[in-house]
Amino acid sequence: MTNLQVISVISVFFVITSIICFCLKTHPNFRIPDIDIEFRNDSTHALVVTKIATRAHPAFFYIEFVSNIWFTMELFIRFLFCPKISQFTRQAVNIIDLIATLSFYIDWALDRTITGANRDTVEFFSIIRILRLFKLTQHFSGLKILFQTFRASAQELLLLVFFVLLGIVIFAALIYYAERVETNPDNQFHSIPVGLWWAIITMCTIGFGDMVPKTYLGMLVGSLCALMGVLTIALPVPVIVSNFAMFYSHAQARSKLPKKRRRILQPHEIKPMVGGLASIRLFNSLTHKNVSPIHSSHLLDALTTATTPLLMYPHLTTDFTANLQSTKSKSHHCMNNKNNISDSNKND
Repeated sequence: MTNLQVISVISVFFVITSIICFCLKTHPNFRIPDIDIEFRNDSTHALVVTKIATRAHPAFFYIEFVSNIWFTMELFIRFLFCPKISQFTRQAVNIIDLIATLSFYIDWALDRTITGANRDTVEFFSIIRILRLFKLTQHFSGLKILFQTFRASAQELLLLVFFVLLGIVIFAALIYYAERVETNPDNQFHSIPVGLWWAIITMCTIGFGDMVPKTYLGMLVGSLCALMGVLTIALPVPVIVSNFAMFYSHAQARSKLPKKRRRILQPHEIKPMVGGLASIRLFNSLTHKNVSPIHSSHLLDALTTATTPLLMYPHLTTDFTANLQSTKSKSHHCMNNKNNISDSNKND
């Protein structure tokens, strides 16, 4: 293993260890009570012991302390050797790592000064440490492909959220009035906000069963809500699968290249039929420069073998056709002059 691989393994180990400690320290068997002992000069009660709250076992603190020392060193080294500070601050992983590390030190500083319900509030904000799982995308290509897939499908996912919210509001109102039309003493839908919970659970096809319609009209609304949820959620799935297949094929092709030639393309760079468009623009730019007609002819032969039809790019078709004819005439004229010069040399 190389030094980079060793550092990567250590980083993944501390990330997983930190997440496990964060989860296990909430288990009742790994918590100790905070006991408030109060002494009174009273003949009836000499000692009063009250159980206020619980805190995690001290062993979890030491484990997290060692892990956060590693995270602090790693973050400092990345910041020190980053070529541009603006580039460092634009990366979401660095921001998450900084906030998660600061949350530990803040929790440590406030540990002895805050008790009771305020302690639960501080521990709630430490949930940001779970976001360190996003650091694993730097070490596993599969997670990186999945993250890039959702990033490329952001518009489709936002459209899905919009239609789901629209359906939730509509079916919450329908189920509220449907249950009130008929005589229903067991009506559970007392308001539209209560129906919002039922609508989202039904559209997501979960169905906890805590709230169910009792009238025939309400059952009809519930059936339509479930069918609409299945159709709405299934709409963006082909787009997400297509983007995942595109990024996966790119990653597979990149893994077969030599390491010096590898480059990770951004999501906006991996688009269907981008090769033909780039070829046309390359040819148009070269034909306006001082390029030898013979070399342009060889370039023309390579570009004309492209499988992308020019009709897909009507705004470039005219320029490409004009440059194509011009290059052909220049190459033929150059070859004729060369043949005439060679014939005259032979006659001499």
